[in-house]
Amino acid sequence: MISKEQMLKDFPQISEKYDGKNITYFDSAATNLKYKKVIESVNTYYAKETANIHRGIHTLSELGTQKYEKTRDLLKDLINAKDRKEVIFTRGTTDSINLVARTWGEANLKADDEILISHMEHHSNIVPWQMLCEKTGAKLKVAPIDDNGDIIISEYIKLLSNKTKLVSIVYVSNSLGTVNPIKKLITEAKKFNALFLVDAAQAVSHKKIDVQELGCDFLCMSAHKMFGPTGIGALYGKEEVLNTMPPFLGGGDMIDKVTFEKTTYNDLPYKFEAGTPNISAGIAWASAIEYINKIGFDAIASHENELLKYATEKLSTVSGLKIIGTAKEKSAVISFTLECCHPHDIATMANKYGVALRTGHHCTQPAMQRMNVPATARASFGIYNDKEDVDKLVDTLNKIVNLFE
Repeated sequence: MISKEQMLKDFPQISEKYDGKNITYFDSAATNLKYKKVIESVNTYYAKETANIHRGIHTLSELGTQKYEKTRDLLKDLINAKDRKEVIFTRGTTDSINLVARTWGEANLKADDEILISHMEHHSNIVPWQMLCEKTGAKLKVAPIDDNGDIIISEYIKLLSNKTKLVSIVYVSNSLGTVNPIKKLITEAKKFNALFLVDAAQAVSHKKIDVQELGCDFLCMSAHKMFGPTGIGALYGKEEVLNTMPPFLGGGDMIDKVTFEKTTYNDLPYKFEAGTPNISAGIAWASAIEYINKIGFDAIASHENELLKYATEKLSTVSGLKIIGTAKEKSAVISFTLECCHPHDIATMANKYGVALRTGHHCTQPAMQRMNVPATARASFGIYNDKEDVDKLVDTLNKIVNLFE
């Protein structure tokens, strides 16, 4: 496994004390801890290199532009896009999905067209499509999941038809941990010429993604799920599809020529990047991507899979604990309930022992309803967690159970 000693060097927050104790962090599905060079990069930009980018010809502007655009190149290589112009900077996965809904969706969908999602989607991959359907008259279809949290493939296929114009499905569920067979889902959708959007927020720092091999039309990601800063993400889109889409926002940088009579728009990717961006975050994201590349996806997967197996076995010994989400292929996410108390009580009491858990519906209320639970406690693991952390979690949960006996 990846050594804890190295993680202590790479993630300074691990060593911090709060009320005299360390906090063991199990909320990586909400946001990762931040790699030290990401933090240093943000500080360097604001302390030494502040300037706007893309428009200036002075040294600081050119330096910032070079660093910011380096991140685009790294992202292009990370997901194997054909061209850097297919990588659009956004505020994150939610912003990316809304961009597609508001541009491609409003320009192309009409009454009785269909959008297909799954029952495990995050709210950010449900609500924008509902809003789009209300505007256009299109219909939202939902592929069911089974009791384990797997999409029922036969039912998914039945829902596809010539009316299906877009399929938008998460690669890895943030609440159930399910890793979907995304290539299979895309292949089936393409039989009906439907476009396919992949919500890769929970996947992109855990597994190697090749958009050309997958054949998806769009893919969305967030830097803060990749050991990077908050407030920035990216939308991958096939060049031929992006070129057909109108701009999302109007303003500086996304224009070619502006007159009071008519405005023409910039080329990709800048057509979709209006205004001054989150420059410091865009620059700092590069350090996070380089860090992921340095560790390697094989090492990340091996570490997280071993940790998931160990945690699943250990948690099964806790009295009254039920794991919610037992898909055949899972990421390092374990949602659970305890018979003795409500999930909010679990997280509140765990916090007193220095254990940070997530609790609630995890922005997946339909998935919680499907699994017949109002909420769960969730432990989501990162590369900076180890088996000792899991032992602390199990010990904490046993203490909570004993309090209620």
